Amino acid sequence: MKTRIFTDGACSGNPGPGGWAAIILLPNDRQQITGFEEETTNNRMELKAAVESLKLALSLGQKKVDIYSDSAYVVNAVKNKWLKKWGENGWKTVSREDVKNKDLWLQLVNLLEKSRDINFIKIKGHSGDKHNEAVDKLAKREIELARVEAW
Repeated sequence: MKTRIFTDGACSGNPGPGGWAAIILLPNDRQQITGFEEETTNNRMELKAAVESLKLALSLGQKKVDIYSDSAYVVNAVKNKWLKKWGENGWKTVSREDVKNKDLWLQLVNLLEKSRDINFIKIKGHSGDKHNEAVDKLAKREIELARVEAW
């Protein structure tokens, strides 16, 4: 049975304070993880959610994973083989600019090498999927919690 992961990232301003979240649906369990960064971007938070959730799933022995994300940035980088192209081009884009978030992309590449059965699936955000809605709320809550703690 495949583990299903739902991820999301949020940012208040772009850049600005950001949160990320994931719900991991294991065969016999459900886990959620969240995190916060003080100064970040929405794309970075989307990617961070994917990296951290996949790290956890793999550490729990899960090798068959479907990751659902509403981030075209994350899903397309994997499905359209941008990661491979970036690596071959010395982590430069086709316009010869440095790839943003290289540190997280390299972590993701390393994680993807641990299993041949990891799939990224693009889902439409804010379309009523209960897990996507839940991770959206959790990611935004991380930002709000940081604001409260700052007071």
